[in-house]
Amino acid sequence: MSVIKYTPFSDFDAFPSGLRLFQDSVNRLFTEPSGRPWVPPVDIQETEHELILKADVPDVDMKDIDVRMENGTLTLRGERKFEATKAEANKTQGGWHRVERSYGTFERAFTLPDTVSPEGIKADYKNGVLTVTLPKKEIAKPRQIKVQVAS
Repeated sequence: MSVIKYTPFSDFDAFPSGLRLFQDSVNRLFTEPSGRPWVPPVDIQETEHELILKADVPDVDMKDIDVRMENGTLTLRGERKFEATKAEANKTQGGWHRVERSYGTFERAFTLPDTVSPEGIKADYKNGVLTVTLPKKEIAKPRQIKVQVAS
C-alpha cells in the first residue's frame, strides 16, 4: 500500500485573489513544522512610573527580534528558526518523534495609552525573555498633595 500526500486546497487556483490570502494562511498551517502559527505569550505590568512588557521568546536570537514604537503602537516582530541541520542529523538516526514547539515568524502589536513617553523606552533580552520598559510621562505619574487645614 502506498502513501498519498493529501492536499485539500490544491483546487483553489480558480478562485479570486481575495481568497488567495485565506488559501495561503491555511496552507501555511499544514506546511509549517509545528502545524500552527507561533505567537509568544506576553505579560504587561503597570507600575507607578512605567509599563513593563515581558514576552517569552526562547531560542530566538536577539538579532532576529525587532521592537518598534510608531504612532502609539508597540510592535514586536521576530523569528524562531527551525534548525534544519538537527533535523537532517536526526533523519539518519530515525527522525523526529515529536515537534510540538512552533517555529517561524511572529508579530504582536499593542496600542499604548497616551501616558507612555516615547523617549526612554528600553528593551532587554535575558534567558529567553524580552523585557520592554515603557516610561510614563511626568503628567501621568501620581502625585501626593498635602492639604492644609485652616483652624
